[in-house]
Amino acid sequence: MRLDILLNKLCFTKTRSIAKNACDKGLVSVNGKIAKAAQIVQKDDIIVLRLYGYAHEIKLSSIPTGNVAKKDAGSYYEMLSREPLS
Repeated sequence: MRLDILLNKLCFTKTRSIAKNACDKGLVSVNGKIAKAAQIVQKDDIIVLRLYGYAHEIKLSSIPTGNVAKKDAGSYYEMLSREPLS
């Protein structure tokens, strides 16, 4: 699944275009490398987001198929850390 679509489905961004812009600005990295919006992500990838005043580090436990309810979004990843940006 594309990175920007995944970030939108898992409720890290409100829209896919916000996720795409964050990737274009270098605010998202996958496995330690700056990621483009079209990058394909897979299970066990580690994603770091620098959005909304925090640096979120998550590990994907599975990839969703189809739409994801907001209450179920947390079951697809594990939050490794969440720190305020300075």
